[in-house]
Amino acid sequence: MANASSTLTPPASTPAVTFDSGGEQLLGVLHLPAGPGPHPIVVLLHGFPGNERNFDLAQALRRAGYGALVFHYRGSWGVGGSYSWRHVLEDAARVVEAVRRDSRLDPERLGVVGHSMGGFAALMTAAADPAVRAVASVAAFDAGVAAAACLADAAVRAAYVQDFEGELLPLRDTSGAALVAEMEANGREWSLASLAPRLADRPVLLIGTGRDPVTPAETHHHPLVRAFESHPVPHLEHHLFQTDHALSDHRLELTRTIVDFLDRTLRP
Repeated sequence: MANASSTLTPPASTPAVTFDSGGEQLLGVLHLPAGPGPHPIVVLLHGFPGNERNFDLAQALRRAGYGALVFHYRGSWGVGGSYSWRHVLEDAARVVEAVRRDSRLDPERLGVVGHSMGGFAALMTAAADPAVRAVASVAAFDAGVAAAACLADAAVRAAYVQDFEGELLPLRDTSGAALVAEMEANGREWSLASLAPRLADRPVLLIGTGRDPVTPAETHHHPLVRAFESHPVPHLEHHLFQTDHALSDHRLELTRTIVDFLDRTLRP
């Protein structure tokens, strides 16, 4: 029996798209649902370096009627330019602004979802852009927390440098030491807890991971939840899944949670 969406015009499609940012051309894939639109749009932000790009979420979001965009930042996965945390934030902001001009997409129903460093970028992007109606952060890497830890303990700093160095193959023009130094220089500005006042008027979903040495919940999730609750952020929803950093054995639960959140916050 054919899927009902197969009878809609135009049919579902997966066009390659590009965006200009910082003089470079970012590469992306847009998952468009069937039908005339304009469709609500979700920008998916992957982490560092982007081994998990959440294409399963993009496909699930399309099935649920959302346009879903996955793209690569400058200096990553073959895209020109140099990789840096600042460029990740600039590229995310540029893409979120650009999708609002696509006639196939509804700029009034725009959400941002990110994982790990992408979760950090999702919250930072939403806090700076009131046009983002809802934001979800999964296993967020709190660069402000990490920066403070590096500045306080040389051994922690050395461990971050070593860990970042081990992930550089798909990245260009950076180093573990450069990434740690950039994080330390911007730690106060990049504290996720400080974003609560700017997100108090929006729905926010925070998902933590309980078996995660990359962004352990004790330092990256629970303190952020407490900060958002105490401000407060009235439309906060949070969950802790007992899984690893990539949510390897919780992908279906992750998908259901995110789609349900977006259905309640982006639908008319």
